Amino acid sequence: MRGHKIEAVIFDWAGTTVDYGCFAPVNAFNEAFKKFSISPTVKEIREPMGLLKIDHIRTMLNMNRISGLWKEIYGRPFTEDDVYNIYGEFESSLFESLACFAKPKKGVCETVEKLRSKGIKIGSTTGYTDRMMKIVTAEAEKNGYAPDLCITPDMTEGFGRPYPYMIFENMKRLEIMSTGSVIKVGDTVSDIKEGKNAGVWTVGVIEGSSESGLTEGEFSLLSESEKKQLAQKVENKFSSNGADFVISNINEICDIIDKVNLSGND
Repeated sequence: MRGHKIEAVIFDWAGTTVDYGCFAPVNAFNEAFKKFSISPTVKEIREPMGLLKIDHIRTMLNMNRISGLWKEIYGRPFTEDDVYNIYGEFESSLFESLACFAKPKKGVCETVEKLRSKGIKIGSTTGYTDRMMKIVTAEAEKNGYAPDLCITPDMTEGFGRPYPYMIFENMKRLEIMSTGSVIKVGDTVSDIKEGKNAGVWTVGVIEGSSESGLTEGEFSLLSESEKKQLAQKVENKFSSNGADFVISNINEICDIIDKVNLSGND
């Protein structure tokens, strides 16, 4: 990918640019499964985070503990009808609260302004559907954040992460010719895999991420030592899944762009 200047940054939404800690979907998944007499752990909920939401439910149902509980309760393995029934409950719960979780994270609006001043285009991908994103984008825009594009799995025939097609759709609409000119920024392993599969530069963000799993208040109460331990744990997870870079917060993306652009002149 050397020799290309960065022309576009493609951000994820929940946990990356809005919804510190990625709590809107966590709460909705929890409520949905409880309707079917299963209480998932936070770890089980967060493990597939970033996938298309119906794929997320399917992945959770395939987990050993949850699939075992399902068989105990219902006397049979889960079916696709069950997946869609849980998804219906998930959607209902999410739509009730989504607008409350669309506030841009600290530094996002300022960072996007800096990127645009450098002539860099701003794209985005998500695990949310078109209907969900109508709410999120409207609320985010009220608070100063509006990327040039928002591509959902609905726009790529249902092929969400880790498929690369949402990134390719961003590139097509933003008229970017080379994957070497694109950076994908996200807060989950699914984001990293999406970027790797697309062949673009891939960056994981630590603070406010789903992988960190803390509210802003909870994070602020950690000691410096605890913050370092958490950051190292999240960084290791991103790096082991192929992230080219890991940053503490969104502001650092400008430094990454400078680094990538300089590497093209080596």
